[in-house]
Amino acid sequence: MPKKVDHHERRTLIADALMRVAARQGLEAVSLRHVATEAGVSSGMVQHYFRTKDEMMAFAMAVVRERNQARVTEAIAQLGEEPPPRLLLRTMFVTILPLTEESRADGRVALAFLAYTAVRPEAATGLRADTRELTGFVASLLPGPRRQERAAGLLALMEGLGVYLLGGHYPAEEALAALDAQLDVVFAETDAADAR
Repeated sequence: MPKKVDHHERRTLIADALMRVAARQGLEAVSLRHVATEAGVSSGMVQHYFRTKDEMMAFAMAVVRERNQARVTEAIAQLGEEPPPRLLLRTMFVTILPLTEESRADGRVALAFLAYTAVRPEAATGLRADTRELTGFVASLLPGPRRQERAAGLLALMEGLGVYLLGGHYPAEEALAALDAQLDVVFAETDAADAR
């Protein structure tokens, strides 16, 4: 009887290899051949699952997204039923920021993917839809007017802090203090307006 192949498992094995290569050596080192060597499979197998580098990069980003989502879901579940919006947002952002070894590895891949899509915008189609969805979710938790703009600002802050953390520009404490200061501003402005 022929062995049953788990295609998702193989694609994930290859994507994990891609992420290790990108995290260690940068995006320029990512090639079908390098990824195959890292995964311990043939180049033909990599090409069987991913016809192009764009497909391989998009799948790796999807794996990062799934990992982040699992971490965020677990962290939010620990907050209990109906946590306050500010606490929920802070927990989500802190969980996504590259503060652990696992989230740093995923963050390096995400950053490499963003740089890749800067010169290949067609590869970012799914990412743009995810960004709109995430912005809408964050906006739904914010009080007061101009929620979309403030949500975009918070997400830009989180992304920027992530880049600075990955580059060693800020220690974790400084990044978290900056995040808390911005959350204070966003939630305090509405509290002040409500008090009037």
